Amino acid sequence: MKLIVGLGNPGKKYEKTRHNIGFRVIDILKSKIERQNLGIILLKPQSFMNSSGVEVLKKMNFYRCKPENLFVVYDDLDLPFGEIRIRHKGSSGGHKGVQSIIEAIQTEYFTRVRIGIGRPPENVLVERYVLEDFSIEEEKVLPKIIDEAAEKVVKLIKIKE
Repeated sequence: MKLIVGLGNPGKKYEKTRHNIGFRVIDILKSKIERQNLGIILLKPQSFMNSSGVEVLKKMNFYRCKPENLFVVYDDLDLPFGEIRIRHKGSSGGHKGVQSIIEAIQTEYFTRVRIGIGRPPENVLVERYVLEDFSIEEEKVLPKIIDEAAEKVVKLIKIKE
């Protein structure tokens, strides 16, 4: 069993924000992953980002999913906008949603698909920046970035089969 989690915040208010790029990747994955493949669970936690670990742990326990079969997709301030990186273990890097998962499942050994959103302008707080919508220019190229991230997840799943 493989669990793919897209991090974000529930509700219309947050739908197009930088922090919800993980949710947007899950939406694309729904069409890319064959519905017949019962060994893959897609999850958009409906708790807020900073407490998503509890819901992830519940799904992992219910489906008997091991940490090595957990894939988490999320925004990353420390990567330039649009850059995608994959890590198979490590710290949260300051991302509170990832930290919540690490604390809940008690391990850092799971795959992360990090999507760069870039750093905020000098006078903008990080907390505000991640909850803002993408700019018009960013939104124009975002579908390509989201699709690329989804394709990388599909390849990761096939590699681990």
